[in-house]
Amino acid sequence: MGTLRPYSENKTLPLKVANIGFMLDRLGKDCAPLQFVRELTQNAIEAILRAPEKRGEIVWDVDWITYELDGVYKLCIIDNGDGMTGEELLRYINHLSSSGQAQSHYANFGVGAKIAAATRNHAGLVYLSWKDGIGSMVHLWRDPATGQYGLQLLERADGYRHWAHLDEAVKPDLIKTHGTKVLLFGNSDEQNTMSAPEGAASPSRWVSRYLNTRYFEFPDGITVKARQGWEYDRKDADRNLLATITGQKKYLEQHAQQNGRLPLPNATAHWWVLKKEGALTQNSGFIASSGHCAALYKSELYEMTVGRTSTAMLQLFGVIFGYQQVVIYVEPQPDAGLDITTDTARTRLLINSQPLPWADWAEEFREHMPEAIVEHMEAAAAASASSDHRDSIKERLKQIEDLFHFSRYKPAPRGPILISTEVRGPGGKPGDRHDPETGTRTSGSGNMGGRKGSVYSLFLAQDGVAGKEVKPDLFPEVRWLSLAAGTREPGDMEDRAAKYLLPTNTLLINADFRVFVDTVKRWASFYSGTPGGTPKILEEVVREWFEQSLVEAVMSSNGLRGSKEWTEDQIDKLLSEEALTAVVLPRWHIEQSIKRSLGTRLGSLKAKAS
Repeated sequence: MGTLRPYSENKTLPLKVANIGFMLDRLGKDCAPLQFVRELTQNAIEAILRAPEKRGEIVWDVDWITYELDGVYKLCIIDNGDGMTGEELLRYINHLSSSGQAQSHYANFGVGAKIAAATRNHAGLVYLSWKDGIGSMVHLWRDPATGQYGLQLLERADGYRHWAHLDEAVKPDLIKTHGTKVLLFGNSDEQNTMSAPEGAASPSRWVSRYLNTRYFEFPDGITVKARQGWEYDRKDADRNLLATITGQKKYLEQHAQQNGRLPLPNATAHWWVLKKEGALTQNSGFIASSGHCAALYKSELYEMTVGRTSTAMLQLFGVIFGYQQVVIYVEPQPDAGLDITTDTARTRLLINSQPLPWADWAEEFREHMPEAIVEHMEAAAAASASSDHRDSIKERLKQIEDLFHFSRYKPAPRGPILISTEVRGPGGKPGDRHDPETGTRTSGSGNMGGRKGSVYSLFLAQDGVAGKEVKPDLFPEVRWLSLAAGTREPGDMEDRAAKYLLPTNTLLINADFRVFVDTVKRWASFYSGTPGGTPKILEEVVREWFEQSLVEAVMSSNGLRGSKEWTEDQIDKLLSEEALTAVVLPRWHIEQSIKRSLGTRLGSLKAKAS
């Protein structure tokens, strides 16, 4: 038998990729459509920070040379960073995980632009770079014959190579002795790459808006600009211009009436209450100008919410009213011992390789809500129709309270039962019975029913704490919202009856929902000849009975929590906007109730009027 050599003398056969083109195409699918803008911008930022001056400019523009020669708009990015020689272009651009600095799991590790940009530009990314005044170029493309990514062979005076020197005539004015320009050719020579990718917000200013909402701020000394209105005459400086990109921080500081920070476990929440002004909607074309949430890490923003997602997230954080004016960014703190990274395509932020704990952050934020946001919500809520039907509805429901099964449990040192506190919502759920005298536990059901499951079910821990049964008030807080009062934003609960917020046990009812509006109109027509403030009475009676139906649905659904047959997700579906809308669609019984109430209050007036 041979003798094994020491480990240090053994050689490992490096792992190889059989089809690098397929791998890049597959990874490219994981990138957001505009991710390449971030990757090329970040490369430019790092190039400037490596340059001796550590100050510079980044410009997203039309490649005017291509436009003048071929009449096609091609997008390009120019920076006056440290630049690259021909050999450096060959080394950095044609290697997948290679950049101008050391590789790291936490840095811009040289993969992003190749995955996010090359896979969306099969015709090529052309890199023009100057270092010490000497220009060089390479053309990274997807070979149509083989489907492989790599550098195209270029004709030079001394033969064919994969990089070539450049004529001084093509050097951008921004670049003096060092810098780089990258052209995006798209998937064909004829493709207009200045045109916004499908689904991009603000098509005429898509680069500006993306960078403003992706970056919180740029390093000191670095200016970023982007062309907008490129299809207008170049002499039309009012529409065809280079707009400066500020990032969200500067904009929020300029438009906030109050701001602050709130410490959270392993994170910091930065918050702003924006001024109530036209900018909330007028500036949405180039920046996130109204209420939203995002994660902040190393001056970049991740998982920014938009539209209805913003409303839902802010309400999860407890901002129920005036949410259009509130912005919350949560910044995880690396000094808390957390491993904070992004995925390879840098589209998601991860903590210990797991998704961000938004629900935990939101709960902590709600419990320690900044006073300025509380005051802002109170001012906004003053315009909402706070339910004044609570007492009358509760009084009616007392007659059938035993049907709702509202038993809940809370810890008590010598309580007679064992409870679990794992179920979401108020109270716990019953577990094994607890004898306060002997300290022993017996089955909560009183019937063992034989052993079920594997043998390991015999060793399940007896979780729970001693407790007692209580009868909490699970009646939700009710608010009627409307566009006219300014308490509901367009798109929120649109053509839906209501929304339930479990963390705060709040029921928001859409006063603009067609069923409510049509019912009021129907009875207004019936009582059209009745004098004396009838419209207000009609509205209140109609709302009260629809409100009762919704309140009953919420309370009954919550009463199912903790049962074996209903999961939390299933109960959430019972309380979805669509399910609550279905609650108010049957109208016969509600009509009868409305008729009786109006007959009592307005019947005599109707008789007099007739």
